[in-house]
Amino acid sequence: MSTLKSSAEDLTLNADGSGNDIIFQSNGSNVATLDQAGLLTATTFAGSGASLTGIAGKQTIWIPAAAITPTASNGCAARTQVETTAGRPDMDVLDFDDGSDEHAQFSVAFPKSWNLGTVTFQAFWTSTATDTDGVAWGLQGVACSNDGTIDVAYGTAVVVTDDNVSAAEDLLVTAESGAITIAGTPADDDLCYFRVFRDVSDGNDDMTEDARLIGIKLFFTTDANNDA
Repeated sequence: MSTLKSSAEDLTLNADGSGNDIIFQSNGSNVATLDQAGLLTATTFAGSGASLTGIAGKQTIWIPAAAITPTASNGCAARTQVETTAGRPDMDVLDFDDGSDEHAQFSVAFPKSWNLGTVTFQAFWTSTATDTDGVAWGLQGVACSNDGTIDVAYGTAVVVTDDNVSAAEDLLVTAESGAITIAGTPADDDLCYFRVFRDVSDGNDDMTEDARLIGIKLFFTTDANNDA
C-alpha cells in the first residue's frame, strides 16, 4: 500500500499500488505527477534562482519545406513558392507527383539530451486539387558519426496516410506516425539524415494530382533537461 513516513530530515512518499505515481492536487484537481521513473510533470513551473532536474520527455522539431532538398536520384520537384492571394501567406512547398515514388531529404543534429531512441513524425501538406483523395508519406533515417562515412543506407521507412479534406490550399496534417528506428546506431553528436517520400504504391495513395509537402514535424524523446 502507499505510505507516508519521515526519517531524520527525510520525508518519504511511497506509491505502492497499481499506478505507482505520486499525484499532487490543489482543490481536488491534479497539478503535478511524479511517475515511477522519476519524471515530474506539472501544469506550470515557477521559481526564482532555482533549478529543476529530471524534467524530460517528448519534444518536437519543425522542418519546413525550405529546409528539405529534393534527392539527386528520384527527387521531387524543386522548392516552389506559391501565392495564395496577394498580401496573404505564400506557401513554400515541395511537389510530389503520382507517377512514382519521389524523395527529398533533410538532416538533424539532435541535442545530447535526446535518448537516442525512435522518432515519429507528422506531415503537413496541401493539395493542388479539390477532392477527397488520399496520399501516403514515408520517412526513414540513418545516423552518421564523426569520422564515419555518409555513404550509408537509410533505415526502414514508416508510412502515414492522410486524405484531402476537399479544397486546394487547405492545410492538411497527418496523424502521428508509428515509431521510426534510425539506422546506424545513433550516438551523441551524430548527424541524422532523413528521407521523406510519397509512397504511391500504398493503397491509400490514390491522388492523381501533386501532393504538396509544407513541412515535417519530428518528435523525439529526451532523458535529460539540458545538453551538459
